[in-house]
Amino acid sequence: MLQQSAMLNRLDTETRALHAEVDAYWLDLLAIGVTREQYKAQLMRVYGFEAPLESALAYTPHLIIADRRERGRTGLLALDLLALGVTPAKITALPQCGEIAPFADPVEALGWKYVAERPTQLHAAIKRNIVSQCADLESATAYLSACDGVASARWHQLGVVLDEVAARPKAKDRIVDAARSAFTTLSKWFRTSGQHDAVSP
Repeated sequence: MLQQSAMLNRLDTETRALHAEVDAYWLDLLAIGVTREQYKAQLMRVYGFEAPLESALAYTPHLIIADRRERGRTGLLALDLLALGVTPAKITALPQCGEIAPFADPVEALGWKYVAERPTQLHAAIKRNIVSQCADLESATAYLSACDGVASARWHQLGVVLDEVAARPKAKDRIVDAARSAFTTLSKWFRTSGQHDAVSP
């Protein structure tokens, strides 16, 4: 049995009040009657957050990401949007969250990574629901499929890395503070990017 991460447990507890608003956008995709437009809108919102976050993580000094699949999730989102009929020009022009700045070190970066990784635990269920109701969307699930069969293992690995980094002086509080900032930024981004839900191809 895998040992639970102390830092993941602390993050879950100390940021719990911030989960609901962000999670609601993903839980909507588990509803009966979910539509192609709802799905496309969520992918566009996520693209606008993950693209700048991916860049910020890539330029974080001394942050080691062992799994190469984590480096190309924005590309998978773009593939799905293309499959949904969004043109390359529209994808390039999609708004991106401007509040994500380069991270000073892995301590701060991992707080943000925790927030970005939480929804992957729902991706398999979301994929099943979407495809069951809109079979033609199966070709637009590269992003949701990225963690197929490995979501739990990846979550455990994130916990291992968090626990290692949390051993540094004052790191635990900094990780929690970074995660809170990430949740606040993501919630605001999801709300304010709503006007782009109906972007045409």
